[in-house]
Amino acid sequence: MQQATWETIWMTALSMIIVTFVGIILGLLLFESRNKKGFGWRILNWIIAFLVNVFRSIPFIILIVLLLPFTKDLVGTIIGPKAAIPSLVISAAPFYARMVEADFREVDSGVIEAVKSMGGTNWDVIFKVLLPESTPALIAGGTVTAISLISYTAMAGAIGSGGLGYLAYLDGFQSNNNTVTLVATVIILIIVLIVQTIGDLLVKKTDKRSL
Repeated sequence: MQQATWETIWMTALSMIIVTFVGIILGLLLFESRNKKGFGWRILNWIIAFLVNVFRSIPFIILIVLLLPFTKDLVGTIIGPKAAIPSLVISAAPFYARMVEADFREVDSGVIEAVKSMGGTNWDVIFKVLLPESTPALIAGGTVTAISLISYTAMAGAIGSGGLGYLAYLDGFQSNNNTVTLVATVIILIIVLIVQTIGDLLVKKTDKRSL
C-alpha cells in the first residue's frame, strides 16, 4: 500500500509538472494567435486548436490503449508508473491549455495595450501582465487538472501502470478483497483533499483581491 501510494503521488506530480509547462505554452499560443492577422497565424491557431480538441475529447482509458506503441518507443515499456506518464500528459495538457487560454482572455486588455504603448515587447506582456495577472486562475486550473490526473492514474492501473488504482484492481477487485479496494479509495480521496486544500491556499495567497 505504501509503495502504491508513492507511485500514485509520483505519477501525478511528474505529469503535472510537464502538463503545466506544456499547457501554458499551448494556451499562450492559442491566445496569441486567435486575433493575429496573417495566414500563418491562422493556420497555427487552427492546428493547435484541432489537436487540443481531439486529445481532450478522447476518453482516457481509450487514449492509453491508442498510445501503447508510442509509449513503448518512448519509455521502453508499456507497464509500470513510467509508462503512464505519456498518456497522462497528452490527456491533461490539452485540458489545461484551454483553461490557460480562457484565463489569459480574462486579463484586462487595457493593461496589455498600456504596456505595448510604453514600448513593451511581447515578452514584457507575457511575463509582466499575462502570467502575473492570471496566476490565481492558473493555480485554480492547475488544481482541477491535478485532481483529474489522480483519477487518471487510478484508471491507468487497470492496464498495469502501478499505483493505488492498480493495487485496488489487482489485489482488491480481482482477489475479491474489498478491504484493499476500500483503503486504496480512501487514500486517493485523502490525496485529492490535500491537493485541493493546497491549491485553495495558493489561490488565496496570490489573489490580490483577497489581500
